[in-house]
Amino acid sequence: MVSIAALNSATSEQVVQGLSAEDGARVLAALDMASAAYGDRLCSSGQPAFEFSVGVAGTLAFLRTDAETRIAGLMFELTLLDPAQAPTIEPRFGKEVCDLVSGVRQLIRLRELTRGQKDTGGRGKNAAQQAVAQVETLRKMLLAMASDMRVVLVRLASCVTTLRYFADIKLFNDVTRAYGRETLDLYAPLANRLGIWQLKWELEDLSFRFIEPEMYKRIAKMLEEKRMMREGFVTSAIARLQSEMAAAGIQAEVFGRPKHIYSIWNKMRGKELDFSDLYDVRAFRVIVADVKTCYTVLGVVHNIWTPIPKEFDDYISRPKPNGYQSLHTVVTAEDGRPLEVQIRTQEMHNFAEYGVAAHWRYKEEGGSNFAGQKYDEKIAWLRQLLAWKTDVADAVVGQEETQREWVEKLKAAALDDRIFVLTPQARVLELPVGATPIDFAYHLHSDVGHRCRGARVDGVMVPLNTPLRNGQTCEIITAKGAPGTAGPSRDWLNVDYTVSSRTRSKIRAWFHAIDIQETLSNGRALVEKSLQREGKTAVNLEALAQKLGFAKVDDLFLSVGKDLFSLRHVEAALHDQVEPAAPEDAVVLGKSRASSVEQGAKSGVLVVGTEGLMTQLAKCCKPAPPDGIVGFVTRGKGVSIHRATCKNFAEMRAKAPERVIFTEWGRAERDTVYPVDVFILAGDRQGLLRDISEIFSREKINVIGVNTQSAKGQARMTFTAEIGSTAQLQKALLSITEVSGVLEARRA
Repeated sequence: MVSIAALNSATSEQVVQGLSAEDGARVLAALDMASAAYGDRLCSSGQPAFEFSVGVAGTLAFLRTDAETRIAGLMFELTLLDPAQAPTIEPRFGKEVCDLVSGVRQLIRLRELTRGQKDTGGRGKNAAQQAVAQVETLRKMLLAMASDMRVVLVRLASCVTTLRYFADIKLFNDVTRAYGRETLDLYAPLANRLGIWQLKWELEDLSFRFIEPEMYKRIAKMLEEKRMMREGFVTSAIARLQSEMAAAGIQAEVFGRPKHIYSIWNKMRGKELDFSDLYDVRAFRVIVADVKTCYTVLGVVHNIWTPIPKEFDDYISRPKPNGYQSLHTVVTAEDGRPLEVQIRTQEMHNFAEYGVAAHWRYKEEGGSNFAGQKYDEKIAWLRQLLAWKTDVADAVVGQEETQREWVEKLKAAALDDRIFVLTPQARVLELPVGATPIDFAYHLHSDVGHRCRGARVDGVMVPLNTPLRNGQTCEIITAKGAPGTAGPSRDWLNVDYTVSSRTRSKIRAWFHAIDIQETLSNGRALVEKSLQREGKTAVNLEALAQKLGFAKVDDLFLSVGKDLFSLRHVEAALHDQVEPAAPEDAVVLGKSRASSVEQGAKSGVLVVGTEGLMTQLAKCCKPAPPDGIVGFVTRGKGVSIHRATCKNFAEMRAKAPERVIFTEWGRAERDTVYPVDVFILAGDRQGLLRDISEIFSREKINVIGVNTQSAKGQARMTFTAEIGSTAQLQKALLSITEVSGVLEARRA
């Protein structure tokens, strides 16, 4: 058994680096407990568990995390190996550490559930696109699951520790290859997005070592052969540039750019270059105070070495689409080989590292793409927090208030607008916050939603209105039988059961279809009773429907079932006394009311400053209270009243502004109605006109005219309706937009 005494002082100092004496003592106490509890246990990777936990804690110390995060790094593997140890964490180290350990365990569970999901089983381009989309969803899910972002840091530290172990023991097999692929696809980009560059580079290089061992060895050998010469040259080049800048009175920070095997391989592959042709194998970066100094330093560089014209890029005057700014130049050094120099201000450097349009977007997508910008902004904020923590860690040691402030901000920075839930097959679904098993079921498939009768969440039966949480696995229990034989409950339309508008739309569509069937059955029964009453049960129903002006017999049944077509028409047809009827138009057309201004009712329009002038409402725009109105004096027909926004009035005013007269609404006669035109665009279907007419009838709006046109599956309908006010019309339009198939409903 390993004891704390057996640990060398370097290890102890490493895990407590940067902490106050009090916090350091807590971490060492956790280290002591871990050494006793782990004993000779091994991780699933085969690494001694205590050695693994120390490695994780050391990496977290390198990232300058707080004491709680380091303790969680020491303890989480213990709770995986021995779940009985989980209840002992909170009494020993507090609820905060307990929550962190629980969060890390949840992410480990996610890894087990989603392993292999990058292979969708499909072929070709679509399969590749699905794989990319799934990996991206997993990345987001990792962040969304961590209510405390420090959980993600522990997970990244555990990944790099495991890869280091595999590299140390030189283990190359299918397991290490799969682990490397998973890390390269998921965790390295995550470290990149969070700005943890040291881990990002190491995760990439170690993963690449197991995925492409031969290529890794080849590049590593080439780098090693040239390392001493390369590093010596870069050091001397930096010294020469610093000397020249000092002579010119320029203050700058100059440092070499580390070369990483994976990034070198990516560039060789992407640009089809040989290793000797890579310009940035020898490179350094210059950070200065302002933009003017950037160009001054550029002049100094070009004065020392000969520039290669085609390899100069001025991203300061012409920033990249993602906002990235810097001067890039490649020069020919004394030995005739290329040397890359990047020059930027500190502000540009910070933006490139942490900005909303951060450099990772350009690197990973090959261009600028701000889709999902809200997500990107949150990532940028997280990266800034992490960078700030690193920069000021030394200054805040002992300042508990500042330390707590950073922790609280980091906790609050988690992504909280979406949740990610798994199917039993480990497929990840993205849902709105508060989504229930019913939302989950309809997201899978409409028929699964209709037949949903129960749900298991993480293996436990739950009510259907239970809000789901990130990382949970949901299994839907469906009613047996053929599709369409079971349906949803109307209660599901309540906010307690569903939060997705998509879900509610599908539920409403199902009930609308059921209502249509019930209306059809009711209409059929009424027609059949009428036939029995008349002793005409053997009549051809299709012929009867066509005789009455219907295209199909079901249209007749629907019209009768909705009480929109009188049975006396059916009885008359049976006796060859068909009354003229246009079923579709009869549904909506009526006589204009006596109280309509069309029939002479007073409009209630007042012409300010003038009495006794005849007024008429313009037919081009059909104004109605409380529309803003203006008058135009016509020749022989009094004052024409237009809506203030009327295009015709605008043209007339431009030609004869002296004939414009100010008007306003006064008190109209009781129950006065005004004709207005309503335009509706919808997918063409049988019964659409009647469904819309029902709404006009329900809102007590009289329709005196209708014009419909149908082309390419779309119906364009214009109604002339009589309304008392525009508020009455707006209420009707809102209801019409909910009719199945309606795309647009507005006043014309």
